[in-house]
Order: sequence, then structure tokens, then C-alpha cells
Amino acid sequence: MPLEADVLAAFPAEVQIPARLVADSLAASSEAFPRVLVVLDDDPTGTQSVSDLPVLTRWEVADFAWAFAHEINGQRQCAVYVLTNTRSLDPAEAAVRNEEVVRNALAAAAREPGLRLSFVSRSDSTLRGHYPLEPDVIAATVTAVSGEATDGVVIVPAFPDAGRVTIGGVHYMRGTGADAGRLTPVAETEFARDASFGFANSEMAKYVEEKSHGRFSADSVIVLDLNIIRAASSSAASSDGSAVDPQVSAKAIADAIDSATDSTPIVADIVSENDLRALALGLEEAERRGKKLLYRVGPPFVRARIGQEIRTELSGEEAYAGNTPSNAGGLIVVGSHVGVTTRQLNALTSQHGAARVVEIDVDTLLCDSAEGYLDETVESVVADLRRGDVIVHTSRLLIKTGDAAESLRIARTVSAAVVAVVNRTLKTFPPRFVIAKGGITSSDVAAHGLQIRHAIVRGPMLPGIVSLWEPVDGPAKGIPYIVFAGNVGDDESLAQVTRKLSNRWP
Repeated sequence: MPLEADVLAAFPAEVQIPARLVADSLAASSEAFPRVLVVLDDDPTGTQSVSDLPVLTRWEVADFAWAFAHEINGQRQCAVYVLTNTRSLDPAEAAVRNEEVVRNALAAAAREPGLRLSFVSRSDSTLRGHYPLEPDVIAATVTAVSGEATDGVVIVPAFPDAGRVTIGGVHYMRGTGADAGRLTPVAETEFARDASFGFANSEMAKYVEEKSHGRFSADSVIVLDLNIIRAASSSAASSDGSAVDPQVSAKAIADAIDSATDSTPIVADIVSENDLRALALGLEEAERRGKKLLYRVGPPFVRARIGQEIRTELSGEEAYAGNTPSNAGGLIVVGSHVGVTTRQLNALTSQHGAARVVEIDVDTLLCDSAEGYLDETVESVVADLRRGDVIVHTSRLLIKTGDAAESLRIARTVSAAVVAVVNRTLKTFPPRFVIAKGGITSSDVAAHGLQIRHAIVRGPMLPGIVSLWEPVDGPAKGIPYIVFAGNVGDDESLAQVTRKLSNRWP
């Protein structure tokens, strides 16, 4: 594992770029014709880096009309998230859903003269998901509806808040603990062995070639390395200490992607928020020149692209602001099976001795007796919520299969059971708060368990990595909902969030 400092030594220093500079650039471009980023989020954890934006779990034209018109702090917002949950679907279903979302978004925008849309395909910072299928479908649908062709697909999986960075065209995970300061190529991590979305390459150009089965060769990929992203730093260093001008980088980025056509893949080095903001300025310049771009990105890209400040983590008081919390216990639902989730669950159960623990046995769910088993589970959860917080988790032994379709079927069966438990509990005895751990888990709990249709992303419960949704309608209105990705945080993170929200912590 190389040291991050050694890898970065070959590149210029980052350029300090205030979020306001990006926001002003976007505002200038949108003054005559407002633009909204429509973010197709393949699981709900993509909202963890943003704040005060609308999120939809349904995508009919009327839902988009609500999101485009909804005002927060007296202003319409320049991005809206759509929870597609396509990472839990097979490729054919994912394609249908992406097309439906794009068509309906464009139909809603057509009702507002001058409103322009750009599309973001938000996916995993560890490279799991339906790539290149999703950006392909989005691009094809935009062309079919509007006649507009996509010149380039900008691929930015980096998530510095969670330790995912791209340097020299290679995507890495930062080490923690004894490995702090070291970088592991992402193809050498457990995420690359995902049963449905595994991969072999950490070099992004080769990853594109691998996942596109050669349709895009590695040498056809445009790589925006840190020499380009940080061109302003290099320019200042060579001009007798003159002030750094971020527009130097913006021009360099726009120049570098000028040749993009017919959905050319474009990958970007990102190590920090400043790099993301430099990229945002460059993309804005490229689009101002007429380039039509589509984005395939990790969570923090949208925050930087719209010039949003990094929101400080919410306190427990802020999480309940505007609502009166109930005296019931909170519900913590854990579905993810990655190693960090299991460690977080163990830390929570050991520290929160007052919480009741209910395990959902996956083997039983796959048997004929599942219905009666779920009845018993709901009764237990409701009874325990009357006394305090309840931790509901699926059994930790992951049932593995070499068949991707069968893996998805098992995942759906388990998720359906978790949803049923949450929904029936909500209707019987609403909890004080709900935390859902894991991508598919948090998506299904939001859309089906809590029946959230429209919500506002209020901000992070931990710096940049755990999202608080405020449901604005439905039976969960007034109940803080925490979307907690399976693969983020340290061993203490789940306990830290629960402690903030609980009124029963020992």
C-alpha cells in the first residue's frame, strides 16, 4: 500500500476555492434560463453530502413538479434527488426505471418555460453499480425526447469524506488505524468482490474498458489528473508568486474535454473538496462553451457542483427542530453485511445496554414459515419500543451464491421482510426516530417501510457521511429518518448517531 503523501508528491498543491465562487458561476449561467440537476440516486445514501434539497421516492410528473417548485428558505433549489434504488434491481429493470425517471423529469420541466435539466447518475464511491448501463440509458433517453446528444460522461467516484480518492487516474481507499496515511487500490478491497458488481481494475480508464466490455478502450478515456485539476496552482508557482486564479484550472479542464463526443468517458482525479470545486468550475466553463455532459459520480460531487457549503453535522436538537419528538424508543434497522457495519453494530449493542436487540434470521425468511415468523418479530419490536430503543438486524452470516440474479433475489427477500417489520411497527406504535443502515435497506425502509414520498435532506448527522431526511408527508411525517450507508464511518459511528437521537441512552 503506497503512502498518500508519496503519491501526491508528483502533483501540484490543491487550490483553495470557496464554495461561493462556484455558486456565483452557476447563478450567472442560470440567470436567464434556470437549471436543475436531477440526481438519479441508485440508493439513498447519495444524499449524505448535501443539505436542504428535496428528495423523491416516486417520480411521476407531479412529483417532479413539486420538487421543481418547492422553496426552502424562500428559494427554489438547483438540485433534486430521485431515489431510484436501481442498485437492488437487475439490469433490465434498472434500465426501465432510469428511462422512466428521465422522461418524467423532462415532461415536468417542459411545463416551466426556460427550465433546463442536467442529469446526474449517482452511484457508489467503491465502484459498485450498473455502469455503463445507467448513463447509457439516461443519454439515450435525453436524445430520444429532446434530440440532444451527450458529448461526455464525467466519472467522479471520489468521496474524500469517506476516504475514497482518485490520484493519477487510480481510485483508492484511504487506510484507517494502523494503516492511516496509506492507500489501497479499490480493486483490492472487499467491495471489488461484490457478488453483483465485482470488478478487477482500480485504474479508472481500465475500469471503464472492463465494465463496457471494450466498447470504450482505456486509451479513449479522457483523464483529468491533478495536473489539470490544479493547473491554477502550477500557474501561480511559475509566475513569481502571483495570486492563484481558479479560472486557470477551469479553462484547462474545459480545454481537456473539448474533444469529447458521443458519450466519451471522462475521469477526474479528486483528493479534496477544493479539487471538486475546481472541477465544478471547469465543467461549468465546458457547458458554457456548449458541451453536453452527463455525470456518473459519488456522493459529494453534487454539493461541489452547485456550490453548496459543507454543512456542519446536525445536533440532536436540530434533528428534531420543528417537530415534537415522541417518548417512544427509536428504531435502528441494520441490513448491510460489510465488515464495517458488523463492527458498528457490535459497538452499538455493547455500549447501548438499555436497547433491545431483535435478530431477523435470514434462513427462516427463505422458508415457508416466514409469514408467521414476521408476525412474531413485529410483536416483539412493538413491545420493546414501548420500553426503549430497539435494534433490528438481519443475521450476520451472509448467504453467498455465485449467481448474481440469485444474490439479488435473496437481497430483495430480506429487504421485503425488513420493510414489513418497519411498516407494521410504524402503523402500530410509531418510533421516536428511525435509523436504517445499508443502501438497499435504507431505500426500501424510506419508500415502503415509512411510505415517504417527498422529503427534505436536512444535512449530515456525522461530517459528510450520514444523512437526515425530514419526511414532509405520509405516516412518517415528523419522525427523523437517518440514511446510513453500509460502507462508511468508523466502528463508533452508529453508536454516535444513536446517542444523539435517543432519549434512552444509558
